[in-house]
Amino acid sequence: MIQDKKKIKVVFFNRKPRHLGNFSIEMYFKLMQEYLQENFEIINKEMPFESNGLFNRLFNTIFCTLNQGEVNHITGDIHYVAAFLKKYKTILTIHDCGMLYESKGLKKKIFNFFWFKLPLKKVQIITVNSYATKVDVLKLNYCKPDMIEVIYVCISPEFKQIEKSFNSENPRILQIGTAVNKNLKHLIPALKDIKCTLVIIGKIDSEIKNLANENNINLELHDRRLSDEEVREEYNKCDILSLVSTLEGFGMPIIEANVVGRVCITGNTSSMPEIAGNASHIVNPFDIHDIHLGFKKIIDDKEYRDSLITNGFKNATRFSAVALANQYSKLYNKIAINK
Repeated sequence: MIQDKKKIKVVFFNRKPRHLGNFSIEMYFKLMQEYLQENFEIINKEMPFESNGLFNRLFNTIFCTLNQGEVNHITGDIHYVAAFLKKYKTILTIHDCGMLYESKGLKKKIFNFFWFKLPLKKVQIITVNSYATKVDVLKLNYCKPDMIEVIYVCISPEFKQIEKSFNSENPRILQIGTAVNKNLKHLIPALKDIKCTLVIIGKIDSEIKNLANENNINLELHDRRLSDEEVREEYNKCDILSLVSTLEGFGMPIIEANVVGRVCITGNTSSMPEIAGNASHIVNPFDIHDIHLGFKKIIDDKEYRDSLITNGFKNATRFSAVALANQYSKLYNKIAINK
């Protein structure tokens, strides 16, 4: 009797999500696991502690050291846990370098050392989800270019095309996320004098609320953790997806809007033009007037709007889950033979 070939043991080291944090990393690798588990034994290890404070992070690092597999895959955000893992058995996924852009002084130096300089010297392979992120990582000069593999992010098959008539009289504009890089301080003033409903998923502070009031924006706020189904329903109901961010490691909402059949407006920085291709209206996220004109163009020009939606369906095909899982499979097999 021929025994089945033993599967390679791959350990996913996942961050412990915050209550109202961003769960996109977890959702993505959960989907990847579905395509990988036929050929690999995937073991998920969620960190015992949230990534804050010295002791929490130290305990997370020890936890990972004690739970290694034939392949160790740090799926993102908790780069520092690479410190004591076996270098030739470890892959690190870097989603963006945003923390370096958003921090200053001592905080930036700490992030730089523990999230980039140290981990990049402690792993065999680095994966990034866009060529823009690869460029950012190489600027740090902590690793060689051939260590970095670009593997895009795939979209959940739960997102499907949903027909909807565009409401040009009062379009519903969907904004997912409220972090600093999501650029609400420029988005909201850009919508002044445009009759619309701005739907925001995420918590906002009093400054953003006041900004919406000052610019007479009709605001619909979802400041609780929505289910995946509820998020998809917001895509279905919207007319425009807004992602005029200053920085995105990938920009998944662009592709999600493409699949559903919604027109998207996005920024011309970091990964967004790469991911959007010719399937979104691209603006300067630092220029309020340019953002305003972008929304007006989408709302007023039906032919242009329809062309973006058509291009979006084609664009989304670049992000096939099967193809991306095959890329990870090759890396896991390569790592597994290292001694």
